[in-house]
Amino acid sequence: MQSGKVCDLIRFHRGTFAGNLKVNMKSKGTTLSECFYLTYQFVSINFNYLTSPITPRAINGFGEYTMSKKISNLTRRNFLKVTGLTGVGAIATQFDQLARASEEFQTMPTRVFGNSGIKVPILSFGGSLNTSMSPLLLKQAARWGVTYWDTANSYMGGNSERGIGKYFTKFPEDRKKIFLVTKSHAWTRRGMTRDLNNSLARMKTDYIDLFFVHSVSDISELDEDTRVWAEKRKSEGKIRLFGFSTHSNMTSCLLGASKLGWIDGIMMTYNYRLMHTDTMKRAVDACIKAGIGLTAMKTQGGGQVKTNTETEFELAGRFIKKGYTDAQAKLKAVWENPDIASICSEMPNMTILKANVAAAMNKTKLSTRDLNLLNQYAKETHSDYCAGCTEICESAVNGQVPIGDVMRCLMYYRSYGDRSLAMALFNDIPEKVRATIASLDYSLAEKRCPQKMEIGKLMRDAFKELSQKR
Repeated sequence: MQSGKVCDLIRFHRGTFAGNLKVNMKSKGTTLSECFYLTYQFVSINFNYLTSPITPRAINGFGEYTMSKKISNLTRRNFLKVTGLTGVGAIATQFDQLARASEEFQTMPTRVFGNSGIKVPILSFGGSLNTSMSPLLLKQAARWGVTYWDTANSYMGGNSERGIGKYFTKFPEDRKKIFLVTKSHAWTRRGMTRDLNNSLARMKTDYIDLFFVHSVSDISELDEDTRVWAEKRKSEGKIRLFGFSTHSNMTSCLLGASKLGWIDGIMMTYNYRLMHTDTMKRAVDACIKAGIGLTAMKTQGGGQVKTNTETEFELAGRFIKKGYTDAQAKLKAVWENPDIASICSEMPNMTILKANVAAAMNKTKLSTRDLNLLNQYAKETHSDYCAGCTEICESAVNGQVPIGDVMRCLMYYRSYGDRSLAMALFNDIPEKVRATIASLDYSLAEKRCPQKMEIGKLMRDAFKELSQKR
């Protein structure tokens, strides 16, 4: 193609995308295979809020996309070799076939949640983002069988729960088919009672299917008072099941929970980077034997599959050949484990909802080679991902700063593109603690970190990028 020409690459009909991708081929000598590569990246962008390695400029709701760097001849050849696709239409067809899955009459797969006997869909609707709780989106989720809804007392200052309440007011008949989950940050019986009652009032319901203590990092945070409170609320009919969510020290929390005897469910960070470790396998096995239902979150493992190495590019090619994006492939990798009852995914618009539903309903399994490549990619990029083992790094700085929380803020900003959420969470850290973040010595933490992350640099980046006043 000649410099300056604009090439219409793909059009997803049936509502998947509402416009055309236009690529402004400004680099002299741009070839058709580069167009194919850009097409793959465009699809990933629209399914994952991704921009790299393409720089978008808003136009007609999507954008004019220009290549941020020249793709090497080797990369182009490998991409076409792996995908086996010879035209833009072929790429569009592959993705469109999977996108149609959610429009055709199919049943969302379900799995039994622990020992409860309750069947839940393998895809759960996450409600922490500002745009998640529109009645239209919730109604479509219900129609497609995404009837496990996850929220929290604190999400959007309570507006997430209020959005669900407005929905149930309009569609009261849907309450009985929704597996409703909410969470509380309170650590006292009085605080949990207050949060539970507020949640019931906001969501216009008289019971919660699963009530979580939010963001547990040590199983000792759940004591006898917690057990007594949970049993009391169950006897009152206000909650059916009780458990907790965890972003930090997940394996020790899961192992500890398996010994308590009164935890019904856990939501934990779990993805292709973590699921194959020996400690995570042991922790999951222990929970299954204890009858605890498991929900995976943060399943994208820190963002898109990049295209900087041969492993990364082979992954991209294999996914597109099979008709799904890397984000969908990461979901399918987690579903390969039948012990995971459901995946909680943020789906703030119809495009993401449709893509995830299509992945859940599609019966094409990842091959052994696909799974091995994901595992290899995880190993090659381990230093880019915080595994949540905060008991290791935070002890190296005597607990002066919550390293894990700061890393999660960076993830929301850099991987999810949600700067407002990242800043809100960052500014929830006490001001005196935030003031020390950029000046602490993290050398011992970096030495201990199993992921070999540049913790000091990342903490300073977070202070610079997220400490502006809201």
